[in-house]
Amino acid sequence: MDFAWGVRNLRRHPLRSALSIAGIAVAAAMLLDMVLLSGGIERSFERLLLGRGFQVRMSPKGTLPFDTEASFPGVAATVAALRRDPDVATAGGVLGGALFARGPDSLVTLVGYGIDPTAQALYQLVSGRDLAPADTSGILLSAPAAQAVRAAVGDTLRVLGRLDPQIATAAIERRLVVRGTVRWLYDYRGQRSVGVVLPVMQRLTYQAEGDRASAIVVKIRDGVSVPAAAERLRARFPGLEVNSVAQLVDQVRHRLVYFRQLAYILGSISLLVTVLLVGTLLTITVNERLGEIATLRAIGVSRTRVVQQVLAEGLALTLIGGGLGVVLGIGTAHYLDGILTSFPGLPAAISFFVPERTSLTRAGIVLLLTGALAGLYPAWLAARAPIAATLRAEAT
Repeated sequence: MDFAWGVRNLRRHPLRSALSIAGIAVAAAMLLDMVLLSGGIERSFERLLLGRGFQVRMSPKGTLPFDTEASFPGVAATVAALRRDPDVATAGGVLGGALFARGPDSLVTLVGYGIDPTAQALYQLVSGRDLAPADTSGILLSAPAAQAVRAAVGDTLRVLGRLDPQIATAAIERRLVVRGTVRWLYDYRGQRSVGVVLPVMQRLTYQAEGDRASAIVVKIRDGVSVPAAAERLRARFPGLEVNSVAQLVDQVRHRLVYFRQLAYILGSISLLVTVLLVGTLLTITVNERLGEIATLRAIGVSRTRVVQQVLAEGLALTLIGGGLGVVLGIGTAHYLDGILTSFPGLPAAISFFVPERTSLTRAGIVLLLTGALAGLYPAWLAARAPIAATLRAEAT
């Protein structure tokens, strides 16, 4: 196809071509954004869960990890049994709960995590050092928590647990040294989170009931089927809810099905707009140039050549508009992602618009084919134009 011929022909009517290219760019941007949105949050959530390599989560029956404040007892025995399992590389308990710290002026409310430093899936160290398994006097802070309590690495923090809100008195208080600052993977923006070893968290949040956890994270050995291992663990621990990452992602997919439906609808609309714009412009162009086309046919240019030239013009129009649409779509996706991820309760690491080479390549091919196919009707008009009658009409 003669793309240069198609571009030259578009330059004959610059304003009309510019408006059509702008419309195609908007449609292409919408298509790109909908492709990114259709499965973006699922892929983002899956990457987040697998960020530390733990493929299975175990939680109280009927719940998802940290979906409620429920916990279960006997975590030490359960973790020990899991670590003896030949399919399990490692496992560790996690306990979440509310803690308080004495700040410069008042008590600061914190989200506390009790973790096993040898098998943790919740954070990445930013500064300082990590906790040791037996470090019962250390604490890790998120950046918002450190700012709220005005503490840095090496400072001592007074942490309170089991606070009575009516009399503002805590049942237990511990002095903990800040070992490091971390980025908690599942925190929402600005969340004040702290981490201590699991026994300390159990002591801070429970009085008579010890050895409890909100969840257990499990890493399956390389080469072992994760779904099969999860199914076996489910049968072995019937009192716990056992979910693989794939199952958790599937549950997220069902909860957010409306995003996928919206993406399909708007993506289809963008393709329809592209067809209408390209088809309308080419039809007008062919009707204006029937005399030129008849002349070319009269001097020996084949119908195939004429059809190729019309399709080349449609493809050139789509390529230019699509290229501009990619730039517009990336900017729009970044802006919309900032709005959606600011919703309360969403982890800051979650993204709604996730680019992937396969999906983007597929969207680009679909857009180009749509632009080319939109030129079929105008090309058919050009190919069937009667040579003698058209030349006679042009002469008169």
